[in-house]
Amino acid sequence: MLADITERKRAEEQQVLPVRELHHRVKNTLATVQAIMGSTARSADTIEEFKTALIGRIGALAKTHRLLTDEVAAVRFGDQLHNQLDSFDDGSDRRITLSGPDVHLSSQRAVSLGMAAHELTTNTAKYGALSVVGGKVDVTWSLTIEAKRHILDFDWVESCGSAVTPPKRCGFGSRLLEFVLPGQIQAKGTIDYQIDGVRMNCSVPMPPEAQG
Repeated sequence: MLADITERKRAEEQQVLPVRELHHRVKNTLATVQAIMGSTARSADTIEEFKTALIGRIGALAKTHRLLTDEVAAVRFGDQLHNQLDSFDDGSDRRITLSGPDVHLSSQRAVSLGMAAHELTTNTAKYGALSVVGGKVDVTWSLTIEAKRHILDFDWVESCGSAVTPPKRCGFGSRLLEFVLPGQIQAKGTIDYQIDGVRMNCSVPMPPEAQG
């Protein structure tokens, strides 16, 4: 009888943990949606621009959550990039190149970096390398192992695109890089507007179990 009660209690505790995780994810998702709506409203000039941008960003968030469902608790960083960029690949193996090790992201990092990947992809498709024939996007990443933590470094490099100039105002993408990513996942990023394309570097502290 004691053994039966112990097993039943253990099973009940195991059921509580997924429910708590679900509540935590829903809470974080709603906060993210609210932040996206506010930032999109501030950067949009028209209702139509707001609608288009918001649909795209909520869609990017939905893609990340589908990956989280498939992967249970983690998302591969490379899968997030493929999710955003594969539709722009022409099959030549030159327009889009992605290179890096398997790096698993927790739900919080997955949401934040998924939004970053979406913004970079949207901007290059509208104004950057992927807006012209022959433009290229190369993304490389690595995982550096330090004493007490791991560091995910990734570089987004556009080339052979149209002439690029720094934006005249701080849009959603700039705020995401400068304020949201540092605040949510302690990421540090730099962006360089070079003549033939944007170059962005981002460094993200990761837990030790991020690789594999």
